[in-house]
Amino acid sequence: MTAVIGTDPTHATTGTPREGAFGNASHLVCRACGAQSPLGPFYACMECFGPLEVGYDFPTITRAQIEAGPKSIWRYQPLLPVPADIASFRSTDPGFTRLVDAGNLAAELGLRKFHVKDDSGNPTHSFKDRVVAVALSAARELGLQVLACPSTGNLANAVAAAAARAGIRSVVLVPSNLEQQKILASAVYDTTLIAIEGNYDDVNKLASEIAGEEEGWAFVNVNVRPYYAEGSKTLAFEIAEQLGWRLPDQIVVPVASGSQLTKIDKGITELIKLGLVEEKPVRIFGAQATGCSPVSQAYRDGYDVVRPVKPDTIAKSLAIGNPADGPYVLDVARRTGGRIVDVDDETVVANIRRLARTEGIFGETAGGVTLGCVAKLIADGDLDPDAETVMINSGDGLKTLDAVAGQVGPKTTIRPSYEQFADFWKGLEA
Repeated sequence: MTAVIGTDPTHATTGTPREGAFGNASHLVCRACGAQSPLGPFYACMECFGPLEVGYDFPTITRAQIEAGPKSIWRYQPLLPVPADIASFRSTDPGFTRLVDAGNLAAELGLRKFHVKDDSGNPTHSFKDRVVAVALSAARELGLQVLACPSTGNLANAVAAAAARAGIRSVVLVPSNLEQQKILASAVYDTTLIAIEGNYDDVNKLASEIAGEEEGWAFVNVNVRPYYAEGSKTLAFEIAEQLGWRLPDQIVVPVASGSQLTKIDKGITELIKLGLVEEKPVRIFGAQATGCSPVSQAYRDGYDVVRPVKPDTIAKSLAIGNPADGPYVLDVARRTGGRIVDVDDETVVANIRRLARTEGIFGETAGGVTLGCVAKLIADGDLDPDAETVMINSGDGLKTLDAVAGQVGPKTTIRPSYEQFADFWKGLEA
């Protein structure tokens, strides 16, 4: 729709947003050259075509003000590009997922203090509910009528559910070889689901073409991407609040497009700037699957440019071969003293099982990637074992059952006979 560069930035074709439509957000700013643009349905700088993000004029914001808010991401409304009355709108109300004190994992890994931010507890069981909720608010305020996305699965689920809840039409584009669980978990919301032959980068290219041609469409990670991306900041906000309004020492984040990692860094910066937490260094690490690790490769080779790759990994939710925020991920990791690493698919599966076995959390393949990278970072001496560490589990293992289907199952099959059970149990205990 309105993502075409060169349209009048002060007035979208669907009408001028109401006053206060974007809360304390005041402008869009180019991440490459710093040029500012008015708020609107734009994602590329009119000066250099660099990516845009949201800028703010924050008033004084207190912990008490936040704590009085709803148990969802909307408690952070003053820190997001959403209106003050956002909690009254029909959304899936994501966020405020649990921060698990992972003592069993900590002991096994040799960490003093370890937490898992478990975002599988969101409405469609992934962190994507956060970003879609903010994108939906922007789409509504801009008068766009169709919520759409290209997706590796989790985003499609979140868009379809959010649109159903809001009572608007949705269209989701996914690779045709996506996990069946994720396809069904989108289609059940009666979205217009279109499977595309090719990988995510092929799907994303088509979505960009559609966004430039169709009127009234909000592609959440294309033409309203600056607003969409802000939803990931709420992970940083919640981690700090759940730790008693303090920051951890180290965070390990899965990397697909890279937006989650860069916005967690932005959220930390804003918390410090507003005096909501005490300033301290936080090292931020990125995790990728070896079969799609362009950012890890660039970090390892000392490059500032991320070279696209063709994905080949079971971690399909991270299988973005040309990550939009790749260069910014490199910058955050280097600036904070972190690192970007990758692990192979065998390690991914082993760490899905490890997370389930130790903490009762069934993470999807991205969770296996992240925990596998935590273990690798410890073994390589990059993570400080005495520092408080948080990892992000971004989705639910029920969405990626195929990854463990050949690895787990019944220990045996017996008749309904106590004698047979007793014989089996004795053999197991021997």
